[in-house]
Amino acid sequence: MLKRDYCPTCQYPKTVCICQVISPLQVCTHVIVMQHPSEVNHAKNTVRLMRLVMPNMQVFVGETAEDFTGLQTYLTQTTKPIYVVYPSETSQTASQCGAQADSIIILIDGTWRKAYKILQSNPWLLDYPAIHLEVEHASNYIIRKAKRPDSLSTLEATALLLSTLDPAADTTPLFAAFDAMVQHRLSAMPEDIKARYQLHNKEVK
Repeated sequence: MLKRDYCPTCQYPKTVCICQVISPLQVCTHVIVMQHPSEVNHAKNTVRLMRLVMPNMQVFVGETAEDFTGLQTYLTQTTKPIYVVYPSETSQTASQCGAQADSIIILIDGTWRKAYKILQSNPWLLDYPAIHLEVEHASNYIIRKAKRPDSLSTLEATALLLSTLDPAADTTPLFAAFDAMVQHRLSAMPEDIKARYQLHNKEVK
């Protein structure tokens, strides 16, 4: 079997390179992702796309508090407001808690079960206010299964929150990269498999 050639920039196979749709996005919100180790090399990992579009974001990989000591140190040294993006009984929307664009938002990247495990293993996160998203539409992440139709990918959640914090922010570059990845994945699927990922009976071409 021939070894696939990968683009050194986007890290996708050269046959489905998405570099041509990557456009840098500059925002004043500092985006930090706590990523479960199992997501790092996942073919459908949207954090990889986010880093292409937002090179200034930070990604910390791990599960336990010991894995995130560097992040904890960084957060204790900043003067910016910090918010953890995770729905809970005490979480509020960004508007309710008065979050501003010049803030730090921490997202947890993983399945619901793995994200919950990270949250439980890092009780220090409870020191920061939790915010949840106001999701009005189902996710467009149709190539990855989710238990709930309103479950968003980490990229979609980030884009929605950035738009909430700063209505003038243009999150088009994030969705351009996201859509390119989804379409490339769909184009490589056999028709019968592709049909399983149709969203609301809308044909995906």
